[in-house]
Amino acid sequence: MTQRRAEIWAEAGSEARFEGRATGDERGVVIDFLAAQRKTLELKCAGLEVELAQRSVEPSTLSLIGLVRHLADVERRWFRRALAGEDAPALFSSEDQPDGDFDNAESDPASIAAAWQAWRDEVAFANQFVAESPHLDVEGSDSWRGTISLRWVLIHMIEEYARHNGHADLLRERIDGTIGV
Repeated sequence: MTQRRAEIWAEAGSEARFEGRATGDERGVVIDFLAAQRKTLELKCAGLEVELAQRSVEPSTLSLIGLVRHLADVERRWFRRALAGEDAPALFSSEDQPDGDFDNAESDPASIAAAWQAWRDEVAFANQFVAESPHLDVEGSDSWRGTISLRWVLIHMIEEYARHNGHADLLRERIDGTIGV
């Protein structure tokens, strides 16, 4: 019997990431959607080490660890800088190297561990910021969007992860043939 691509590979417990609220208040539903997208990134990278830095195809520098680095910087931008108002420059990119998150991604274990730790730190900060925010209308300021709300950032982050998790699907399949969830 022919299977759908998404049914071919499913790590044990991977569907648990989608057990978040499907009803209830907006805040809880949106937080659970973002948590599921973050977990999806982790699942796409699970079981890999140096392969995380394998590039997609020339001339692209896209890699799984590049996505982790990129998303650490994205989390940092929106939650630390825009919403919390911290002076928190990007960790992996700069004005001189706007694609440093991807271009400078390396396969050595220390660099990979540092990227994951940075991502986890930024996710933890974001989660704490959201938990301590009284409502979704908390506002911040961003040089690109101007005044933004926590609601907008959460929805944007879901979109950002969903788009990049699609990239992660293709990267993972190229690395070891793993497809699906």
